[in-house]
Amino acid sequence: MNVIIVGCGRVGTELAYRLFQKGHQVAVIDQVAAAFSNLSADFRGHTVQGEALATDVLRRAGIEQADGLAAVTNSDSLNAVVAHVARTVYHVPQVVVRNYHPRWRALHEAFGLQVVSSTSWGAARIEELLYPAFARSVFSAGNGEVEIYELVVPEAWHGRTLQDLLHAGQCLAVALTRAGKAVLPSSEERLEVGDILHLSSTMAGIETLRERLKAPQGR
Repeated sequence: MNVIIVGCGRVGTELAYRLFQKGHQVAVIDQVAAAFSNLSADFRGHTVQGEALATDVLRRAGIEQADGLAAVTNSDSLNAVVAHVARTVYHVPQVVVRNYHPRWRALHEAFGLQVVSSTSWGAARIEELLYPAFARSVFSAGNGEVEIYELVVPEAWHGRTLQDLLHAGQCLAVALTRAGKAVLPSSEERLEVGDILHLSSTMAGIETLRERLKAPQGR
């Protein structure tokens, strides 16, 4: 796979090296030549100094043959425009942008781009970890708006149904594992102590579930 990375800061450096180690052809663009010193000594990808929006810079990086482009500078506007050009002018199949400031995330979404917001995701994850543990996140979709949680059913919920436990629209059962066998559970499924539930939930949904687990069984 031929990949172009725009921005050779911490994220760009780490991404470039990870892709290079997996055998991909990697080109890194940055307007500051000194930024390339961040790359590992054994990195053998292509480096291109210059403005990422300049046609000659993009062509020297191999934009016309690129399978993917990641715009990961600390400028949200630059990331959005470079990614938009890559997708609409050069028809790069896979384009991803880094959202640096959450306030500007709507800019990327307006272009219909795949967005990774480390700030939004990181804040959501830290908030989650601050609460007493009762379920652990095993997968995060988007920027943490929806996550997959793993929960071991406590004794207090033995014999109750998923319909009793879950808040419709905010928390959905993905799988139930009992004695090592996983099934797609129905809302009438009665739980047993030690069952492992995988739930797809928003932050609001998991908070509601946390409160329900604290409440007496009759409520």
